[in-house]
Amino acid sequence: MTFAGATITAAECVPAGAFTPSGSSQAIPDLPAFCRVSATLKPTPESTIKIDVWLPQTGWNGRFLGTGNGGGAGTIAYSALANGLKRGFATANTDMGTAPSANEATGHPERWADFGYRATHEMTTTAKAITQAYYQKPIQRAYFAGCSTGGQQALMEAQRYPDDYNGILAGAPANNRTHLHTGFLWTYKATNQLPGSAFLPKEKIALITNAVVKACAGKDGGAPGDNFLTDPRACNFDPETLPKCPNGTDDGTCLTSAQLTALKKIHAGPTNPRTGERIYTPLPQGSENSALGFDYEQNPKQAPPSLFYQYKWVFGPDFNYTTFDFDHDQSKMDSVLAPILNANNPDLRAMKKQGGKILMYSGTADPLVPFQDAINYYERVIEAQGGLARTEDFFRFFLVPGMAHCGGGPGLNDCGQNLSFNVPQDSEHDVLTALVKWVEQGSAPDKIIATAFTGGVPREGVRFQRPIYPYPKLPKYLRGDPNFPTSYRGVDHPRKGVLIPASKYMK
Repeated sequence: MTFAGATITAAECVPAGAFTPSGSSQAIPDLPAFCRVSATLKPTPESTIKIDVWLPQTGWNGRFLGTGNGGGAGTIAYSALANGLKRGFATANTDMGTAPSANEATGHPERWADFGYRATHEMTTTAKAITQAYYQKPIQRAYFAGCSTGGQQALMEAQRYPDDYNGILAGAPANNRTHLHTGFLWTYKATNQLPGSAFLPKEKIALITNAVVKACAGKDGGAPGDNFLTDPRACNFDPETLPKCPNGTDDGTCLTSAQLTALKKIHAGPTNPRTGERIYTPLPQGSENSALGFDYEQNPKQAPPSLFYQYKWVFGPDFNYTTFDFDHDQSKMDSVLAPILNANNPDLRAMKKQGGKILMYSGTADPLVPFQDAINYYERVIEAQGGLARTEDFFRFFLVPGMAHCGGGPGLNDCGQNLSFNVPQDSEHDVLTALVKWVEQGSAPDKIIATAFTGGVPREGVRFQRPIYPYPKLPKYLRGDPNFPTSYRGVDHPRKGVLIPASKYMK
């Protein structure tokens, strides 16, 4: 068969059991038998968008599931395909047109647009056609699920292509893309470029987070003994209370003057040095030592190759972070990339009109894509809709206390967001199942029981469970065993309460 704009590069029947994708040394175990279709899409001569579509040979649930990627993409996210397949969905994923890596897209502006919005839509259109051709019947419903870059893809679909999906699950959305990366560069410069040794070793990062948690945990609705913050907005930690190193000495249990200056700068977040306007929100307090936090974002061997690709697109492959100007250079970056990368439009009337539903979630201990920006976006949707009630009838947002980036972290780490089998697949524990129920039965989720696995690993057992609620509610500890969800109830927290970028940095 042929599909417009697509070249089929592989079509194979894969037997049940383990499957090792080409180019990978890691086998994916316990898969049902499926048909795998690979294709290359070229919506422009410069585009090379790879997609994979995995189709259950038996037990198809009649639904299509588009899945998101992470970081700068460049490869197919096979784990997302596998998890969707195991749930009975016909499932698709794309490398977003940036193979072999986003850094290699420098000098190819059409690939930037592919990454920003086009690849996901083209994947959706072609994968739906492949699905219907294979099963010889129409798809009943279409869903999208993604976190981080996948969350950006999710909101971009809702804003630009509201007819693509009936339900969208958007996790930790990197939708304010050009300014999110400004936050990365701000942190990197603070620890690598300030005078003196401002670099923060792991033990000092832990020192900072422990002090924040000690000062604020349990006072924001959380339980006594929590080692994470339920609502960092309620924490007003003063870095000046941290132990300071005497001049010329550093035993690892204190902050030098340069380190304290860097910490204050990071906690303040990026601003325009000429106008004072806020560019992006800072990392949440209490997230400093979470995975992908300070240690990752300051590391010269990790941050530049994985987080600076957009700067290379605009300023060339030899981009020098030390010369970046948060005024004029930021304006140039925004003028080139914001129109194609940023999914900041709060007008979702088209999605609502066609009956679509959106669930968004974000962890309060996420240092990579701060939850504050998701709050800001959701509040702007509320304003555009004319109130919270008019928003909640099609779009709900869940804050997950203590979760880091898309999972992990010191607190809750699983509500089914990774589409795996870590939690019961019912609407009380699993966000995707809750979304399907909302779309197909009209039952909106008012509460989801989230889980904290020991070490974030399901096989290590459940550490505790706690309910999460639609914004602005958060769980408040009442009485009883703090490990049980029945010890909590949902309580409205003050709305907003986050540092908001200037309007020109929300486009």
